[in-house]
Amino acid sequence: MKRKILGRTGLSVAENGFGALPIQRIPAEEAAAILNDALDQGVNFIDTARAYTDSEEKIGLAISHRRDDYVLATKTMGRTKAAALADLETSLYNLKTDHVDIWQLHCLSELPDTTDPGSAYHALLEARAAGKTRFIGITTHRLPVAVEAVKSGLYDTVQFPLCYLASDEDLTLIDLCREHNVGLIAMKGMSGGLISSPRAAYAFFTLYDNVVPIWGVQKQRELEDFLTAAREGVTLTDELRAVIAKDKAELKGGFCRGCGYCMATCPVGIPISTAARMRLMLGRAPWQDYTTPEWIEKMSTIEQCLHCNLCASHCPYELDTPALLEENYAFFRQVCKEKGLI
Repeated sequence: MKRKILGRTGLSVAENGFGALPIQRIPAEEAAAILNDALDQGVNFIDTARAYTDSEEKIGLAISHRRDDYVLATKTMGRTKAAALADLETSLYNLKTDHVDIWQLHCLSELPDTTDPGSAYHALLEARAAGKTRFIGITTHRLPVAVEAVKSGLYDTVQFPLCYLASDEDLTLIDLCREHNVGLIAMKGMSGGLISSPRAAYAFFTLYDNVVPIWGVQKQRELEDFLTAAREGVTLTDELRAVIAKDKAELKGGFCRGCGYCMATCPVGIPISTAARMRLMLGRAPWQDYTTPEWIEKMSTIEQCLHCNLCASHCPYELDTPALLEENYAFFRQVCKEKGLI
């Protein structure tokens, strides 16, 4: 598999990175099989986070005996030095290693105060000085924060959502990272599962030799999609450009990417990350999967929405989440009625 250099880190990583958020949803033995197969086939960059429940633990159990075979990145949601360093100790314990290659401040809405010795930024510095991380970075869904981080010269890597649906403004981050020699890690390469073609998604990133996508992998066939594209040397053909144009037309405007950062906020337990994009899921996945009695019950929780806006306040894309829930619930009920399900 082709490699890319991750900015000034000098790390040589596979053009297909492994996003380990989804393995929290599968049994440990399945995660182990997928992780080991990925390593065997050259996928040597793995990105996880302390916030991904048992993802770190599964990685540690599955592949810590092969620690020299992969570049490992994790993240902390800690916003103080003490909280971040406590997270790091837990991460290292779970991952069964004495260091990570990249340690990142997770999902920032603003950069930490570098003048405050108690800030999370100083946790990064302390961890690097102690050899517990080799490089430091941030992740964010907000372009101004990413741009500020790159220009600051303080961070080795930036992780930001990029895919073939990205706006021209978002794509300017690619050249900026190249100019400042900052490693650019692309999350949401499949836009939360709404992009229809793994081949087109892969081909898009072949245009940028300084961007490393991390594909969220939960199933063996998902991993194989990207391994096959790499083996075949897929490029952006006219056929794939047509696929991209179609997706851009269907997915234009604000839509939920299913990142899940709002999920813990709902006081009535609405499954927001799926419910807020149900219209798209019904159109882009087998509708039978989302019109079961279980989903009918789950979607009905939208009727209990308190309009407290906690979900909206946690949305990194600044979406009007309550409005999206109402729109998607109305569409969902219409589909279920037409099919005689309610």
